[in-house]
Amino acid sequence: MATRKTKAKSNTSPEELKAFYKDMLLIRRFEEKAGQLYGMGLIGGFCHLYIGQEAVVVGLEAAAKDGDKRITSYRDHGHMLACGMDPNGVMAELTGRIGGYSKGKGGSMHMFSKEKHFYGGHGIVGAQVPLGAGLAFADKYKGNDNVTFAYFGDGAANQGQIYETFNMAALWQLPVIFVIENNQYAMGTAQNRSTSTPDLYTRGAAFGITGEIVDGMDVLAVKAASETATAHCRAGKGPYILEVKTYRYRGHSMSDPAKYRTREEVQKMREERDPIEHVRTMLLQGKHATEEALKDIDKEIKAIVSASADFAKESPEPDLSELWTDIYATQDA
Repeated sequence: MATRKTKAKSNTSPEELKAFYKDMLLIRRFEEKAGQLYGMGLIGGFCHLYIGQEAVVVGLEAAAKDGDKRITSYRDHGHMLACGMDPNGVMAELTGRIGGYSKGKGGSMHMFSKEKHFYGGHGIVGAQVPLGAGLAFADKYKGNDNVTFAYFGDGAANQGQIYETFNMAALWQLPVIFVIENNQYAMGTAQNRSTSTPDLYTRGAAFGITGEIVDGMDVLAVKAASETATAHCRAGKGPYILEVKTYRYRGHSMSDPAKYRTREEVQKMREERDPIEHVRTMLLQGKHATEEALKDIDKEIKAIVSASADFAKESPEPDLSELWTDIYATQDA
């Protein structure tokens, strides 16, 4: 099957555009607050922020329906918020509190929501991809038209298990969308120093998997590509690859000073390609919102994020007895 590039834009109403703006702004403000809490010592371990990549998951979720599944790597807070998980529960989990989605035992990198069909951030690079194929296999077996979004980064794209999964997904025609969030740096290594192919989506051609490259700083372009990919999978045509070109403004994690790129490079992206400012400009120029209305949205989002931080601080740490729960699953005969 062919691979292709697209610059297609999805038809989007002013109401949808405002919703995208709110969703992306929620992710941005939430991550900024998470960074603050990390600096205060309230978040331990690793913490990988999604700032700059908001249009990717918001655009993809725009084409999802109830029953669709998503699984991703450790840069996962944005995915949780985009699929409708409660900011209070997410922030409480980041801070290791009992009110978190994994009772404070998963932290930033490992939380789940069965209700929202979110099957986790995963700390082992690339390990979530075969699990995503497994989720898609379950839907194929059940005969429904659900799809699974399996996210991974440009660094993980060099892992061998990715290609074993491509092979199985193509062979069994699984309804899985492989989303390569190409933020151009695998930890501190630029893509052109670690990857032999300039476009990662073309690697699916060897397995007969259709794919395309998408501007991940444009939420409408991502939405359009997501609609194409989900229609492909729901029609029983097998897997699809979306390489979404995006950019993270912060380091790989909170402990990364990001000295492998210049401040000028990051600033240029912020000024010229910011996904939230792009939508903000469309709302204003299209006269779909006023400056005052957008300021009110920002106040509303900041209040939600502030409340999530308060909830996390007030939620107690897990009792020591929680060490022995959620370890084994049992099934009645």
